Amino acid sequence: MKKSISPGATPASFDPDALYLKAERYIQHMSLFDSDDWEYALWSSLALEFLARAALANVSPALIADTDKSWSSLYYALGFTPTEERFGPKSIAVSEVFKRLTAILPDFSKEHESFGIQHTGRRNAELHSGELAFEGVKGSSWQPRFYQACEILLASMGTTLKDFFGEDEANVATQLIAAAIDEGAKALKGEVEAHKKVWLAKPDHERDTLIKQAAVWATRHAGHRVDCPACTSPALVSGEPVSTPQQRLG
Repeated sequence: MKKSISPGATPASFDPDALYLKAERYIQHMSLFDSDDWEYALWSSLALEFLARAALANVSPALIADTDKSWSSLYYALGFTPTEERFGPKSIAVSEVFKRLTAILPDFSKEHESFGIQHTGRRNAELHSGELAFEGVKGSSWQPRFYQACEILLASMGTTLKDFFGEDEANVATQLIAAAIDEGAKALKGEVEAHKKVWLAKPDHERDTLIKQAAVWATRHAGHRVDCPACTSPALVSGEPVSTPQQRLG
C-alpha cells in the first residue's frame, strides 16, 4: 500500500543514541567528584535517568512519548512533524520509565525500579526544593544498586559497564555488585539460621503439629512446593514470571 506521508529520522528528544550520549556526559561530570560528595550523587541520578530513557527508547522511541493530553509527542517521536501550534515535545515521567522497564526487561526487577525512582526522586528534591537531598548521603549506601541498574540497562542496549564508565570505574562497579550480592546471600543465610534455632527450640509435639498444618496449607495454595530451609516443613515459593517458559525437546 502506498504511503503519502513518510517519517523522518527520530528526533534527538526521543533518540536512544542521543539520550545515551547525554547520560555519558553526566557520568563524566560525576567522575570529577568524590563518591561521598553530594555533587557525585546528583550527577549519577541525572545519568541514571537518561540511561533509563535511552534503554526504553531503544525498544521504541514511542515508549517515552507523553500521550496524556495530546498525541503530538508520539507522532513526533515516530519521526513525523506535528501540526500543533507551539508544539513542544513531552516525554513521560522518569518514574513511569522505570515502571515500563520493569515490565519489558526481564532482568530489571522491582528492586531496580524502586531504587531508580528513589534516586531520581532525590534529584528532584535537590533541584526543585530547598531540601539538600544528597547532603551526607554516603556513596556506599547507593552505589551497588546504581551499578546493578546501570549494568542491566546497558546490557539491554548491547553495551557494558566498561563502555559506559571506563575500565577503572567498571572494575570498581563489578566488585561492588559482587559484594552486594554476597552480602545479600549472607544476610539471608543469617535469617534462615535464626529461624532454625527458634524452630529447634520448640517441643517435638508442637513441631509435628506445625509440620502437618504447613502440609495442609501448602496443598490449598498455588505456588512452587519446596521444603523450608529453616524447619523443613512444606512451603511455597511464589513470584512474578520474568521470562517465558523454555521448552526443550529431549
